[in-house]
This record gives sequence, C-alpha cells and structure tokens, in this order.
Amino acid sequence: MKRKQITILLAIVSLLSCAPGATTIYDFTAESNKGDVVSFADYKGKVLLIVNTASKCGFTPQYDGLEALYQKYKGKGLVVVGFPCDQFGHQEPGTNDEIEEFCRKNHGVTFPLMAKSDVNGEHANDVFKWLYAEKPFAGFGDSDTGRFMDGMLSRTNPDYASNPDIKWNFTKFLVDRKGRVVARFEPTVTPEEMDAQIQALL
Repeated sequence: MKRKQITILLAIVSLLSCAPGATTIYDFTAESNKGDVVSFADYKGKVLLIVNTASKCGFTPQYDGLEALYQKYKGKGLVVVGFPCDQFGHQEPGTNDEIEEFCRKNHGVTFPLMAKSDVNGEHANDVFKWLYAEKPFAGFGDSDTGRFMDGMLSRTNPDYASNPDIKWNFTKFLVDRKGRVVARFEPTVTPEEMDAQIQALL
C-alpha cells in the first residue's frame, strides 16, 4: 500500500475510533515506524507499557531498562511500545529509520516502535491524548531529578502542572490486560522501579 493511501486510511480510522467515546486502548490505531497501520486491538490480553521516547535526552538510557523489562516479561504477555517524539528540547531529530537504527545499535531495542509523532498539542496522536486524559500529570515526585524537572518547566510556564499532558520524554503508561490505563510514570521513574507493578499485572 502506498504511503499516501496509508495516511488517508489512518485519518479515516482515527476519525471513526478516536477519543470521546474511547474506553480502552483497543479503540485506537497508530502508524508504525514502517508506515503500517497498527491496531491496538491486536494486543488484547497483553499488558502494555507505552512510552514517548527520544534519542538525545538525558533519559535516553532508559531504553536499556525498557528493553530489559520487555525481554524479562514478553513471554508472560508484556509488550513495550515506543512512540518517538521531537516535542521536548528537539531531542528526537532523526527520521523513523534513523531512530530505529539508533535504538537497535545503541540499546538493543527489539520492542515495537511507532512512527515519530506529536504527543501534545493540535497534532498529538490520539493514543497519547487518551492516555493522559485517563491518567493526568500528578507531579515529578520529591527526588533531586523531580525537583530539577519541576524547576526547569516552571521557569517557562509556572502553571505547567495544571495541564494533564506529557511534560517530557520517557513518560510511561501501564495498560492492563483489559486495555485500561492503570498507572502513569514520569521520566523521573526508571523502568527498574516499575518492575513490581508490571509483574503484578502479568
């Protein structure tokens, strides 16, 4: 299928299935980094960890932890899904192919990667709009890194915390086997710290 046809098909499916009436992740589709339409209904019965990623961020080493979780639990039903995004500090400038090569070469990533897309704003993909509507931002926590992130974002927007949207790269959403969002983890939470909550859902 040609790229233009895929784009049109995605737009039609998005209009038919998107946000207001959506009740589970299975109501959504996304474009893969190869240009294919991915239906999240194909992941029914799986536990999903959905993450907005970037290749040139201070949190980029979390790719290693995400892949480790995927390898540890994929046999029990975990799927990690990465959504590359360039909205935070211009830290994902590459093409889909360049991003995939970087992830494979530097972090051994084998989990699915979607096409690079926005996660906030007018052109945000529907998956993330639904995710953060279900689990709004609730703070970065009281760690040194959390206080740093709060200070950095407060300088540009003192009211940033009142908006439910994504604040930075490597925001992670945990979705249970019934397609419901059960937890949101900010970039300040490492993949290793999510292990127990993931295991409890498997």
